[in-house]
Amino acid sequence: MKKIIATSLILLTAAFAWAGNTTHLKSFEELMEYLKTGNEVRVVLHYAKCELISDNEIVDDVPNAIGGMNLDVWEYFAPMVVYNEKAFLVSSTAKLIQYPKGEGYVYNYVKIKLYDDNTVKITAEYVDANTYEVLMSENFYGDIANGKNDAGVYLYAN
Repeated sequence: MKKIIATSLILLTAAFAWAGNTTHLKSFEELMEYLKTGNEVRVVLHYAKCELISDNEIVDDVPNAIGGMNLDVWEYFAPMVVYNEKAFLVSSTAKLIQYPKGEGYVYNYVKIKLYDDNTVKITAEYVDANTYEVLMSENFYGDIANGKNDAGVYLYAN
């Protein structure tokens, strides 16, 4: 029993220490500083705080959903590298999940594009795991949360 209590206390202390080392990055500039030095960054997306464009129309009822991803593979493009006016960083991930709108499994594909003016474009897709048919595709537009705005894209560095 003493070992269980001691182990639990050690794990709780480690969890609080880890949580205390998380830094909220509040701008594209801070994000790039952290990534260029090899730090890991996690993105938490509050979709309801973003604008949703679906089928080329603005959607008024944005889903109250939250997602997250690691920026473990990313690329940065300075202005005019690929005929782009603004510098940007892009990253994506795809994970196999149970289809939330039906049965079976889909790949949950998310691409995030963060711009040097602190704006963000998020593409979210569900892709059928067997046929690779795109079952859902939505684009969200938002801003990096800086602690003063009510933006939906949070960046955290460990």
